[in-house]
Amino acid sequence: MSSVAVPLADPTAVRTVVHKFGGTSVADADRYRHVAQLLLAREEPTQVTVVSAMKGVTDALIDLARLSAAGEAVWDDRWHELRARHRAAAVSLLGEHSGPTIEWFDARFERLREVLAALAVIGELPQEVLDRVQGLGEVFSAHLLGHHLQALGQDCDVLDARDVLVVNHGELGVDVDWKVSAAKLALWRQSHLAHRVVVTGFVARDRKGNITTLGRNGSDFSGAIFAALFEADELHIWTDVDGVLSADPRVVPEAVQLDALSYDEACELAYFGAKVVHPQTMSPAIERGLPIIIRNTFQPDHPGTRITAQSSSRGPIKGLTLSPDLAVLNLEGTGLIGVPGTAERVFAALRNAHVSVVMISQGSSEHSICCVVKQAESERARDALLQGFSHELAAGQVQRVQLTTGVSVLAAVGDGMAGQPGVAARLFESLGRAQVNILAIAQGSSERNISVAIESGDATKALRAAHAGFWLSPQTFSVGVIGPGNVGAALLDQLNAAQPQLLAKAKLDLRLRAITSRNKMLLDQRGLHGEWKQAFEAARMPADLDQFTEHLLSARLPHTLIVDCSGSPEVAERYAGWLAAGIHVVTPNKQAGAGPLERYHAIRAAAESSGARFRYEATVGAGLPVITTLRDLVDTGDEVTAIAGIFSGTLAWLFNKYDGSVPFSELVTQARGMGYTEPDPRDDLSGVDVARKLVILAREAGNDISLEDVAVESLVPASLQRASVEEFMARLPEVDTALAQRLSEARGRGNVLRYVAQFKPGQQPSVGLVELSSEHAFANLRLTDNVVQFTTGRYCDNPLVVQGPGAGPEVTAAGVFADVLRVAAGEGARL
Repeated sequence: MSSVAVPLADPTAVRTVVHKFGGTSVADADRYRHVAQLLLAREEPTQVTVVSAMKGVTDALIDLARLSAAGEAVWDDRWHELRARHRAAAVSLLGEHSGPTIEWFDARFERLREVLAALAVIGELPQEVLDRVQGLGEVFSAHLLGHHLQALGQDCDVLDARDVLVVNHGELGVDVDWKVSAAKLALWRQSHLAHRVVVTGFVARDRKGNITTLGRNGSDFSGAIFAALFEADELHIWTDVDGVLSADPRVVPEAVQLDALSYDEACELAYFGAKVVHPQTMSPAIERGLPIIIRNTFQPDHPGTRITAQSSSRGPIKGLTLSPDLAVLNLEGTGLIGVPGTAERVFAALRNAHVSVVMISQGSSEHSICCVVKQAESERARDALLQGFSHELAAGQVQRVQLTTGVSVLAAVGDGMAGQPGVAARLFESLGRAQVNILAIAQGSSERNISVAIESGDATKALRAAHAGFWLSPQTFSVGVIGPGNVGAALLDQLNAAQPQLLAKAKLDLRLRAITSRNKMLLDQRGLHGEWKQAFEAARMPADLDQFTEHLLSARLPHTLIVDCSGSPEVAERYAGWLAAGIHVVTPNKQAGAGPLERYHAIRAAAESSGARFRYEATVGAGLPVITTLRDLVDTGDEVTAIAGIFSGTLAWLFNKYDGSVPFSELVTQARGMGYTEPDPRDDLSGVDVARKLVILAREAGNDISLEDVAVESLVPASLQRASVEEFMARLPEVDTALAQRLSEARGRGNVLRYVAQFKPGQQPSVGLVELSSEHAFANLRLTDNVVQFTTGRYCDNPLVVQGPGAGPEVTAAGVFADVLRVAAGEGARL
């Protein structure tokens, strides 16, 4: 195996280094070889290596002890399997030199078998026997690595920690007898002078000389203890990750690796379950200012995370963690206000019930005290408070003791939070945008940790939202698109093309996870990338909007967004429910804005109550900022007195071109051939689409009108309304004579014909052909331009005009995409 060189920055400055390897780093013979090469590549005057048991061995030893004590005959087979595993590792590592090591193993395993047989006889498992048995894995592991290094010709000694390390178990955990341990180590070193030492982790003796352990995570603690005893310059803890991450990568795949942490930050993160050094491990390091470096055994050239007394300046938040399986216990009552000793009684009751308190929150009113406890202990905790405050409950001075289960605690940690305004606001804003309700809040005066209790069902979404809120990862949206037709397909292409740049520059992840048409849908768990058309064409799943919605929510991403590019009233009927559930909706579908008033008001109410965003700029004017302009006028207190405009690019083109030289029916055929019209041109010529846009604008200006209130002049004769598309196109010349007559009369008066929508409060809205002066702004548009004219209190003499291209799937899709980005910006994306 090739060695990997990991040079020290300054070999003369670092003289003693302690390395600690976990079980995954020494899982089998190949891993031991890798560790040995890693150690040999480091030029360190004194090198101390603390090892854990091989992966899974400690659990196997505990199971052996319990099985034998329970009288299960299978323990003997498990013993044989465990011995065979260690013998095989010795043979693989040492080859022809393995004989003495195998004899050593056989002797230890025979003693273990005698202990297990005794347990089978007595039928119980004393703690001191369990300690003796479960610590053997580290002893075996240290000898395997030590003997392998010796076989490679290295000057190496194996130190059994039970020969030097003396500890005492107290209420606050393991207490090291530093003076006695240091003296024993000094005596041991007198006869063991090798510059490489391999030490057993996890095991020790108590002051009476009995074998004991340092508890789970005890091997890391052993590493810190021996780093202190050897007066090391650094402690390297080797594991299976590149260092400490900003969040659990199983929940937040975009979690970033942290280059540096302070001891305090590491302790806070570890307490709430982050994959970092156990707080107990850091105690010896903190006292001596010993740097701890978290490294990846499988990528030894990676610098890892350095934990020291100093924090780096990178951002206010270093990491976020989730602690699951908790419960909120709330004591509430008017009799608590201003009464000294209430909190003491609460915590005394919980202490007597052997309940650990994870988090505490109390308002300045003193009306309630809230504690977060482990869910497994929650009922015992509640009963303890009911009993402890039984008199006050009976007298009505305490109103309730309330228990809420299914709770997780999200903690944001960072030294940079101290004295930094707005950190808590950003956390709460991120959670609020993600529709996460906060049950309790706690922050200490050190300002290093803000903890919030939330429902466990929201935990994943909350962690992702907070992580993105502090720009540690992209703002991520679970996106679904309905209607991959002309506009929908153009939008999907634009989205696919823009994704890399949005992710790189704006840290915005618009993760396309679902596409559905009227008949079928495509659901993707990780997000569609690249050629979406081919994947959708191959889809066979029938369309189901309930399943579509459930899939988008199932990822528990911070934000969910549905883009409806259909023209379906059935889809629009879903908007209120989606918005009420916190799902953002973006659409060019006019069925919501111009549909029944009751539905329209329900949609607006749902958006207001939930905070979800409803954007529909592209329903009028394609990509033009028509609704945004109107909203700005209304929001700033202006009064809209008239709205007029040409809202159809198709009809604009037709009447800009219609000068009598070519029959109107022939122009319609040309427009259809160029893709300007809908597949059925009657959808454009009927004027209903224009009327819907007028209704949308009138409602946006604060007027409750309906489509039925608009007088619509249709250019489709009644005799052709029910004909097939082919028959309609064949018989369309029937309208030419009447339109030619109207054009001639208008031109005789120096006017032109334009299809115009008009609205004035108090008058009937109308849509139809009107004569305009050839000098009128509407008479001189570019071919497919839309134009909207707002007459207001401020813009009364010179109306405000919005004009530009208003037709084509690319333009409309761009308007929809702009709305998507507005939603993202409103949710914290830095665009």
